[in-house]
Amino acid sequence: MTDRTSYATGAQPVAQPCTARTRHDWRLEGLIAHLPKSIRAVVRWLRLPSSKFVRIPAGILLIAGGVFSILPFLGIWMLPLGIVLLAEDVPWLRRVTDKGLDWIERRRPHWFSHPAC
Repeated sequence: MTDRTSYATGAQPVAQPCTARTRHDWRLEGLIAHLPKSIRAVVRWLRLPSSKFVRIPAGILLIAGGVFSILPFLGIWMLPLGIVLLAEDVPWLRRVTDKGLDWIERRRPHWFSHPAC
C-alpha cells in the first residue's frame, strides 16, 4: 500500500523507528498523540531542549505529588509523568524509562500511534 493510498483510505502509515534515540522519541510521541490537545501542546513544549529549566522542577514536583497520592487532589499518575520528564535530562532514568516503554509496547501496542521518523 502506498502512502497516497493509505491517506485516501484513512489508514495511518506505520513507520519503524530509526535509531535508539529516535525510538524513544517515537514511542513517547505516540503516547503524547493520545493526550487531549491542550495538554499535548504543553507536554511537547516541556520536552524541548530549551525548556530544561522548567522541565526539571516540573518533573520533581510531579514525582513528589505521586509520592503523596493518598491526598485527594494528587494521584499516582503524577509519578510516571515526572519520571518521563526527568528522563530527558538524566541518562540512567532514560534507560529505566525505555525499559518501561518496552514493557508497555509489548502489552499494549495499541497505545502507540507510530508517527514517521
